[in-house]
Amino acid sequence: MAEQYQVLLRHLRDITNLNRASAVLDWDQQTQMPPGGAAARASQLATLARISHELFTGETTARLLEDTAHELDGAAYDSDEMSMVRVTQLDYEEAVKLPADHVAAVSEATSLAHAVWAKARQDNHFQSFQSALERIVDLMIQRADYLGYPDQPYDALLNGYERGITTAQVKQIFDVHKPELVALIATIREHANQVDDSILHQPFDIDKQRDFALDIVKGFGFDFERGRQDLSVHPFATHFSNNDVRLTTRFLSDFLNPALFGMMHEAGHGMYEQGVAAALDGTPLGGGTSLGVHESQSRLWENIVGRSKPFWNWALPQLKAAFPTQLGNVDLDTFYKAINVVKPSFIRVEADEATYNLHIMLRFELESAMIAGKVKVADLPEEWNERFEAFFGITPPSDKMGVLQDIHWSMGLIGYFPTYALGNLLSAQYYNKAIQDHPSIPSDIANGKFDTLLSWLQTNIHQHGRKFNADELTRRITGESIQSRDYIAYLQRKYSEIYGI
Repeated sequence: MAEQYQVLLRHLRDITNLNRASAVLDWDQQTQMPPGGAAARASQLATLARISHELFTGETTARLLEDTAHELDGAAYDSDEMSMVRVTQLDYEEAVKLPADHVAAVSEATSLAHAVWAKARQDNHFQSFQSALERIVDLMIQRADYLGYPDQPYDALLNGYERGITTAQVKQIFDVHKPELVALIATIREHANQVDDSILHQPFDIDKQRDFALDIVKGFGFDFERGRQDLSVHPFATHFSNNDVRLTTRFLSDFLNPALFGMMHEAGHGMYEQGVAAALDGTPLGGGTSLGVHESQSRLWENIVGRSKPFWNWALPQLKAAFPTQLGNVDLDTFYKAINVVKPSFIRVEADEATYNLHIMLRFELESAMIAGKVKVADLPEEWNERFEAFFGITPPSDKMGVLQDIHWSMGLIGYFPTYALGNLLSAQYYNKAIQDHPSIPSDIANGKFDTLLSWLQTNIHQHGRKFNADELTRRITGESIQSRDYIAYLQRKYSEIYGI
């Protein structure tokens, strides 16, 4: 093995370990830490962020990258070694533009903001979160200026989650499929009385919900010898290695969907991290290639599998056994339609597949406008409600159901939201290719056999970690870049059957 490459690898593993230690503290903050620990935790995270950033952006990294690139001259583009140098070089070029003090300030501000957001959401009071969010937005505008951008400041932030894509490209992708979404939703609305989801809004014991959901994601292939599940205000997945992956969710005692489909969703993220090649673990390549590709995995397992009729042909008898009083007399067709009902929802994570991308388009508009200075943080509740009414025809009755529902802004994750919609598009694009390669997958799912699909995902997506960006990976798998054609066709087929249109 190349000598300089091994030296580089040891250096990068030290940096990755610091970042993973920060992730442990962040997970603990959201699941275990008492509220009184917020200030100290913010200081701890800021220190780790500063040390990690200084170590990564120092002269040692630059020298090792240069020496290793010379040593590997002629190596294959897709080899682990050349990919490590290529991707880390891009990370380095971006990181050196950010002063260490700025990185620490962002870490501290977002750590402090988490508890403030959680309390504001609980109290339904945006104004108590306003100053914390103003600080974060100011820091994100500053970050965009440090990084530079081709057209709009939002480009710089978006690139942090979906490398190589621009605000204009996202808008184009959204503009292409938005009219078809709107038309489909309008047609469904004319047949709304065809579907009733009241069976999902009953008392469901939380312990039984959790047991059933855990059994399902175990069946999918999430390995609980290398992962665990906990509670949090907002569901998320994180990892400290590919052998230590954490899922969280929240439960409602009177609505079955949030925890059940939320667990499937986070397990999709978790299985991605568990599937990264062992050789890449603990390095800059040891994680998902982009947030859009990551979201494709969660949405695939939650929706394309988890909300499919073949899946419930297998799973419904088990769910009825867990809840015989509530669901004992419910047939497959009734249940399948109920979990796929289409109607405007205030809460993004509970939205149906047809309306989900509209939630993201709304947030994309607001985020890019905030970073461009066209929308003030103080005006967000009003802007949110006006745009929500225009998109969905309903107005959120409270900040908790509106502008405060998502955790992302409190974490500084501005530029993240578009990846959710991109993930929806990619989920259908990847699944269609998997079916093309393995036509037995739908029948396998109907029999509770998920390893054919998971193995295809591990081979084509998971094992590569960050070796390729999203566009490179998607072209390698499907022969074309991201497109909305497959996703719209999937929705039209599905809802034509459900609603008889």
